[in-house]
Amino acid sequence: MGKHDTSITTISTWDTLTIHFLSFFLAAWISLKIFVKWIFSRNNYFRIQNRDNPPECLVDNNLGQHKYVKLKKVKLHYVEAGGKNQPLMLYLHGFPDCWISWRNQISFFAEYFRVITLDLKGFGDSDKPTRRKDYCLETLLEELKQFILALGVTNCTLVGHDVGALLGWFLIKENPNLIEKFVAISCPHPNVYWNSLPSNGIHSSNWVKFVQCPGLPEIETMKEDLKIIKDYHSYLNEKDVQDKQILEAYKYMFSRKEDWSGPLNYFRILPFHRMEGSDIECEVPTLLVTGNKDHYINLESIVKSTDYCKKFFVKIIENTGHYPHEEDPENFNKVLIKFLKVKPPSHRNKLSERSSSKRLMDKMFGAVSSTVKYGNSVLDSVNKRTNGVVSIPSSFGLHLHQND
Repeated sequence: MGKHDTSITTISTWDTLTIHFLSFFLAAWISLKIFVKWIFSRNNYFRIQNRDNPPECLVDNNLGQHKYVKLKKVKLHYVEAGGKNQPLMLYLHGFPDCWISWRNQISFFAEYFRVITLDLKGFGDSDKPTRRKDYCLETLLEELKQFILALGVTNCTLVGHDVGALLGWFLIKENPNLIEKFVAISCPHPNVYWNSLPSNGIHSSNWVKFVQCPGLPEIETMKEDLKIIKDYHSYLNEKDVQDKQILEAYKYMFSRKEDWSGPLNYFRILPFHRMEGSDIECEVPTLLVTGNKDHYINLESIVKSTDYCKKFFVKIIENTGHYPHEEDPENFNKVLIKFLKVKPPSHRNKLSERSSSKRLMDKMFGAVSSTVKYGNSVLDSVNKRTNGVVSIPSSFGLHLHQND
């Protein structure tokens, strides 16, 4: 129904020209800043640490199996955990990120779902075409649809963060029958998102304009040993061994200039698209999750996004920023469990233990009951064969009663 009543449109020609016009001015200004800093730090400004081998966390199979699926024009990498007969739960990461961002959700939700954490096209170990036209929205949505169908299912629960959630908003409206439930993390609706960004800093409206300039943003991301990675993932503590390994994993995934073209192309395409139509509200039950300390997304934009949902829930994860699923995974997982209406592991284990105990008691009762029946039949046989010579008192009969 969504396809007939709602359409994906582009912003006006004037707005498009304004963004591109301002991008050249911002590119000139940032180029000047880069040149000045390079003059005073020629040896270190663009020095990149060699990262030829992936950190252990990227190749460890304990979280799940690393797999690939080849569609018509792209090969996608994903990590899978959980039983194939369980309902599918698909995770789409944000920017700059990859499948590893869901490390705290994979094992937890694999108890209930067939968990798939995808490297979006252009990210991680998925194919990385560099041309902008390879990331047109229609192509991205069709590839995601084909990816889900290639997994042998007809629908799934979709969890997206940032860029992944932006794609999710379009996907649930274009293919509502494909998605049972949708979770949008730190991501307002596309009609709200681009007008609610801060004006300065990374992931700001000016940064989005600057990204439109070809080539230069890829160079700028490489400065100071990928400082942009550290800035985005500032919640990771470099003094902590595990956090440091995750930070290195992100830097490994983005260690070449070519690794940035695909991810940046999402920001060269998505800001120009909106939804319009008579029935613009999505029918898929939607959970909007945000941190109360998110510097990129404000709470007002999350609230405004509920205007585009018929069934929605909003949850704020306290003391977290743009990555609540990584910063406070325990509370985040509890929120998802409640939204998805599955019993928490502790309660489920208790039910399992009770069920096992009941089955054991039933087996014991069955065995004892059979013994009692056999014993009573023996007594009756003895009584008959002796013609009552051997008398069996009625009080000697065996009886068994099971309390429900």
